[in-house]
Amino acid sequence: MNKKVGIVGAGVVGTAVAVILFQKGWEITGVYDIRPESTINLAEKVSARPQITPQDAAKAADILFITTSDSAIEEVAGQIAWEGGIQPGQVVVHMSGALSSDVLSRDRACGAVVLSVHPLQSFANEERAVQNLPGSVFSIEGDEEGYPVAQAIVEALGGEYFFIDQKAKPLYHASACVVSNYLVTVIGFGAKLMESVGIPRQSAIKALLPLIEGTVSNIAAIGVPSALTGPIARGDQSTVEKHLEVMHEMTPHMVELYAMLGLHTVEVAEAKGTIDDQTGQVLVELFRKELGHQAVAIPYTG
Repeated sequence: MNKKVGIVGAGVVGTAVAVILFQKGWEITGVYDIRPESTINLAEKVSARPQITPQDAAKAADILFITTSDSAIEEVAGQIAWEGGIQPGQVVVHMSGALSSDVLSRDRACGAVVLSVHPLQSFANEERAVQNLPGSVFSIEGDEEGYPVAQAIVEALGGEYFFIDQKAKPLYHASACVVSNYLVTVIGFGAKLMESVGIPRQSAIKALLPLIEGTVSNIAAIGVPSALTGPIARGDQSTVEKHLEVMHEMTPHMVELYAMLGLHTVEVAEAKGTIDDQTGQVLVELFRKELGHQAVAIPYTG
């Protein structure tokens, strides 16, 4: 397979992909970013030619990555097609988790094979992205004739992959947001509770990190629901009641989130088998009372 690659969008992900593929011997034929300094910077890193338009970056490539912001992908892809940058048989790839390959439909209309190849990973900056991309798991979605190319890309990036249906892409992305974005929210929630008893925020986060890392390690080793610990997993109603009592007194605005998380944690504990249905129902009613009897726990089927 020819491995001539064009990059449109020299941000964190585009830079990491280009650098890793270049290190693996793939030829980066052209780089374009709306910011000229970013274009030049990435081009120098991967011995590529900096281009002044996205279609110029596309023309010499067999595989074109459009790694702009999500909001710009469809417009940029359409511009490249309109300006004659797409050739029949060319493979066009975006790496958005939220968008399906259909945002590349105008490139498909020009004869391109279109793909979405999304890494289940978060990237704080370019250096960490280059470090973290290998070992990531990628979702692949798009034109089936492009799957061998997508597989080759993921393998070159040092990742693993699975295929998803286009219609399921938003739900897949919601899953990624829950475990990545909402994890930050939950950790922030825990830190705020510690702040409420006089522990400075940074000290609280530092103190919580070993607990967080231990939990993630347990999930990696034994999975969910087995990794669940704590009062709900033990069916310890009195401890939960003490939590709620003190929160009502000191942090009443945080009770609702605590109760909602607790409600769903009961389902995980029941799936683990450490509490029986009767104990679970007592805890469910306790949390539902805090939530005005309107919330319904979703059965855990893992």
